Amino acid sequence: MPGMSSPARARRSRAAGRSGRGSKVTTSTSRPASRTNARERCSRAEVMPPNGSGTPHVTANCRPSGSDGSATVATCRCLSEVPPAIPPTLATPDATHREPVAPLPPVPSCGMPFGLRRDVLRPTGTPRADRVTYVELFFDLVYVFALTQLSAYLYEHQDPLGAVEGAIMVVALWWSWVATTWVTNWLDPVKLPVRGAVIALALVAMVMSISIADAFGERAWMFAIAYVVLQLGRTGFIVYATWRHDRHAALDFARVLAWTAAGSVLWIVGALLPLPAQLPLWAMALGLEVLGALLGFPLPMMGPMDMGRWDLSGAHIAERSALFVLIALGEGLLVTGFSFVELDVTFASATAMLLAFASAAAMWWIYFDHGERIGAEAMEDSDSPGRLARTAYTFVHLLVIGGVVLVSVGDKELLGHPDEQSASAVVTVLGGPLLFLAGTLLFRRLLERRWPTAQVAGVLGIVAIAAFSPFLTPLAVGAVSTGVLVVVAAMETVDRLRRGRRAGG
Repeated sequence: MPGMSSPARARRSRAAGRSGRGSKVTTSTSRPASRTNARERCSRAEVMPPNGSGTPHVTANCRPSGSDGSATVATCRCLSEVPPAIPPTLATPDATHREPVAPLPPVPSCGMPFGLRRDVLRPTGTPRADRVTYVELFFDLVYVFALTQLSAYLYEHQDPLGAVEGAIMVVALWWSWVATTWVTNWLDPVKLPVRGAVIALALVAMVMSISIADAFGERAWMFAIAYVVLQLGRTGFIVYATWRHDRHAALDFARVLAWTAAGSVLWIVGALLPLPAQLPLWAMALGLEVLGALLGFPLPMMGPMDMGRWDLSGAHIAERSALFVLIALGEGLLVTGFSFVELDVTFASATAMLLAFASAAAMWWIYFDHGERIGAEAMEDSDSPGRLARTAYTFVHLLVIGGVVLVSVGDKELLGHPDEQSASAVVTVLGGPLLFLAGTLLFRRLLERRWPTAQVAGVLGIVAIAAFSPFLTPLAVGAVSTGVLVVVAAMETVDRLRRGRRAGG
């Protein structure tokens, strides 16, 4: 984080021409294949006299040129389709060629054509179709700061209310990031309008990140407004950018925009009310967006989207999600390192630091040694990459990211209070590994249609540790849970070698 308005919608064949997908036709154009048929009428057109003689005039209704097969009758061109004049020095025999277009819903009558004139869709059938761009990585840098703020908030609010507030912010951060990834999967960030939009979104995300520490206090309005601007601005931009070039995609994202606007009302109203009302309203706002994604964002008289028709760049979504996992792991090491340098070096603090590094390395191994590559291959081979991406990456990866963030909070708890037993400490130290393993378990289950033994054993191991945690210090609980992660990583590698599968990472 889908029934198309027309069953004839062409799928975006990003994978055309790549290995394993030889049945598809290779193409290097970003124009959708659905734009193939001539338009019958237009509402405002320039009429050309027979044989091109005389002065053209404007009419309210006419048929396109040559509609009756005669070369002598008056012809016309829709003004919205008239190409700009080409200087004689630049004119070539093919300079004015335009591909015919398929019938599409009418352009809004607002005095000027709606939609971005320049085609900014990602090109298909070229290496750039799947490439993660540097401006996307720049956008990710803001979320490094956001995750740092989030882990600090969770550490300072280790109680049930703080857990609910933290969960809302985790979902909001992930939802805003993953939705941007979907947009840059359709649009080409190399092109200036898209690049500028991504940088503007990064600025808004920075404002949202700054307000995390007091999102349920005096800066609730800042967090809510930034989130709403981020969600509405990004979705509105892709509707505007695709309206002329892929109307079906534009209508799909218009559905998303309508649902997002409805949820935005709850965000703003919640920010204006005190905490007892703010919390449920924000939870309802997120729930509305998640429900919309599950149902396909249906609208009256339009129905839901059919994400089965979306031919996404699976490699791009898989790589972007993997990079965010890597960012979350790096944020955990960053937080742990800053906490360690402020303490005296003792046996307990040194042990906690080593455990933090070992758990981060084990989580990296579990995700990247085998699972990340399986995800990329499954996306490329799927007949419905849109649905698979929604389930495996938009929803399931939320558990993975939440687990990594909570592990960093647990590491900080071990550094600060290695011997102080408490229920909150146990939940924090064990909750992170449990969420992470549950997320990778579901992820692998979706991709391989089997229950991976290593992840199942890991989840059961964490549950068993929780049963014995009252008899252990937090440092001991952390040591045993880290041991479980290391064992899961080792079991994954042994299973991969036994199956003869190559490593990822």
